[in-house]
Amino acid sequence: MGAIVVFGAGGRAGRAVTAEARARGYAVTAVVRDPARYPDLRAECVTVVRGDVTDAGSVTATAAGHVGAVHAVSPFSGPEQGFDTLDPRFFVKAADALLDGLAAAGVGRLVAVGLGANLLGADGRPVMDDPLAFPREIRPFALAHTAGLNRLRERGGGPVDWAMLTPAGHLDHGGARTGRYRVGGEQLPAGSREPWLSYADLAVATVDEIEKPVRHRTRVSVFNFLER
Repeated sequence: MGAIVVFGAGGRAGRAVTAEARARGYAVTAVVRDPARYPDLRAECVTVVRGDVTDAGSVTATAAGHVGAVHAVSPFSGPEQGFDTLDPRFFVKAADALLDGLAAAGVGRLVAVGLGANLLGADGRPVMDDPLAFPREIRPFALAHTAGLNRLRERGGGPVDWAMLTPAGHLDHGGARTGRYRVGGEQLPAGSREPWLSYADLAVATVDEIEKPVRHRTRVSVFNFLER
């Protein structure tokens, strides 16, 4: 079936995508900053390598020969780290490196994991602009992520066909894999039911978009509804 390269394979989304891809018969190249920190990632059909998602040469070297790439990299493992060292252009640099590096490697499909903070709320404003819904201390990270999305849009006409899947609602780390998900647009789902998504179902949506691309050079929201 070929191989998928997962940038950010050590994080929650990256691990879920790696597991889903393996279950479907893909080999996975799991790209992390320091392989020594992730001995548990090593498994049958998974090769763990060092890489830098902000360096086009590194992207080319790790992605060559793969059928698709996944961008699930975050410069932080969580807000408890603070944002004093955050490079506001991190996701812009990553977008440029991925588009250039994947093109050089001959990999034509990129699926990126988005951030719900830049979806629009019921009032038409980004969620991150509402201090009641989104902590202000995390806003720099949301702005950096949004800048990366905007860069993908600016460069949308190149040889790499990209899609960004943005969880619209609570992401459940321990949630079950249902194999189902809904796809929306730029706005949070309307109605009284609460949107959520397990990391496992985010991975299903991600690998689906590599196997049979449906969304092209666009960002969509992905979610399920809590059953009550």
